[in-house]
Amino acid sequence: MTDRFDSDVVIVGLGPVGATAANLAHDLGLRAVAFDRATDVEPRPRAIGLDQEVMRLFGGLGLADAIADHVMPYRPSEYRNGDGQVIKRIVTAPPPHPLGWAPNYVFDQPQLESALRERLARAADGVDVRLGTEVTDVRLDGDGDGDGATVEAVGPDGRRHTLRTRYVLACDGGASPLRKSMGLRMDDLEFDQPWLVVDLLLRPGAGAGLPRTNVQFCEPARPSTFIVGPGDHRRWEFMINPDERPEDVADPDFIRSLLSRWLAPGDYELWRAATYRFHALVLEQWQMRRRLFFLGDSAHMTPPFLAQGMCQGIRDASNLMWKLALHARGGAGDSLLDTYQPEREPHVRQVTLTAKEFGHVICERDEAAAAKRDSDLLAELAARPEGTIRQSLIPGLSAGFLPPDHVPARGDILPQPTVTDWQGRTGLLDEFTGSGFRVVVRQDARAGYVETALRAHHAADGFPVRLVRLTEGPGGPDDYREVQPVLDDWLRRHACEAVLVRPDHYVFGGVRTTSDITLLLMSARRRLNADVSAPPSTSARS
Repeated sequence: MTDRFDSDVVIVGLGPVGATAANLAHDLGLRAVAFDRATDVEPRPRAIGLDQEVMRLFGGLGLADAIADHVMPYRPSEYRNGDGQVIKRIVTAPPPHPLGWAPNYVFDQPQLESALRERLARAADGVDVRLGTEVTDVRLDGDGDGDGATVEAVGPDGRRHTLRTRYVLACDGGASPLRKSMGLRMDDLEFDQPWLVVDLLLRPGAGAGLPRTNVQFCEPARPSTFIVGPGDHRRWEFMINPDERPEDVADPDFIRSLLSRWLAPGDYELWRAATYRFHALVLEQWQMRRRLFFLGDSAHMTPPFLAQGMCQGIRDASNLMWKLALHARGGAGDSLLDTYQPEREPHVRQVTLTAKEFGHVICERDEAAAAKRDSDLLAELAARPEGTIRQSLIPGLSAGFLPPDHVPARGDILPQPTVTDWQGRTGLLDEFTGSGFRVVVRQDARAGYVETALRAHHAADGFPVRLVRLTEGPGGPDDYREVQPVLDDWLRRHACEAVLVRPDHYVFGGVRTTSDITLLLMSARRRLNADVSAPPSTSARS
């Protein structure tokens, strides 16, 4: 880093994805400037679902207590046909939960965004947050002209500002002015359905007759969704019929008529009503010149039927920020930045295609096709009455900063058990170890090989890595005893004595015997320090 840069990173858009990226930038020691056109947090809810990976990240930011009153574990989902029969179930895995948090949650977005912004404001050397300010231009240095970008913005007083930065993150939403200004294309995965989303607050004593679980009403006349939100928050989503206009269905009288099936007008206060087109879109090029990166809705849009829209964007930030920090501060090669799209795009595509598949189940309007759907799903449910576990639908990593395919545990996410440390304190593992690189060792493994390998790694100027040893009893500062053997069981299922874990909690790879840990660390060093002269590919599929 030199004085020719005013910041390490500029973040355009301070919604949940941009605010998460800004908090991670701060914690990773990156100087960041964050812009948002609005002056305040949007007071109405939009996203409503997050998952265990996102809660793990928020827990790592120390926000679990701040948002506790505004989140609630996600209830199972029932798919009901036009006759009211349950034809499909999406359920939650029982405890102990592998990541230390419930697999899925509902939440109130305004309070979550406020907590993220308040954390930025509390930081002594915090992120420079500029609200009411619009980024009007981003110019990337050309080949041989530098290694950064110039950002121009207009503040609330009309004054223009210019700053130099090393990286720019476009977190500017589905309409993404930055994406459009760069002329980048979205790959259409062929899902385009108009829906009305209604959020309401139940009045005291109301709602006793509502479903106690989430419901997908797979009714050809009008498919709809019911979601139990935190506290008195309830959400309905209604598909808009071909003969209806969005502006008409958003009329309060029309909304009351839709809700009359479940509630009387005096039972609730309407919080928000908005019409959307549910899309399945994935950006073809997620970065430009290793300087401009697209995250969240600017890079992909997912139908909401898995409650993964915001989760996808938070994963983008979790995946990218540690790489930017190592590239800017830790001497990592350019090729580390090139792993962003190859890691995130296949993950996003698989989740989006699964959500699209569920959407087609819900949105079937043809009576004959719906009857066949019901018959097929009832047969599946009879064979598997326990239903589908929601988190089983979320993949790991398949490419990028990973060792060869044959390495065990490669690309999986590391479980996070509740542990007791050597001083008798009990908490989730991340609370003690943080989120840097870690070597996690099974309790019956030979630790001497690992300690020798780590000494050799540090002697070779390797990246910082922390030792985490599972143990059955008191030990030293690197030793942790599991309250339940979640992590030890996971290591045994993967036939691993040790694994190397990345800062985003994904496993670089494992070894079947600790005598091989030296080779695993060497493999990670080579990939981390590799540099390439050719420009990065524009698609993970190229």
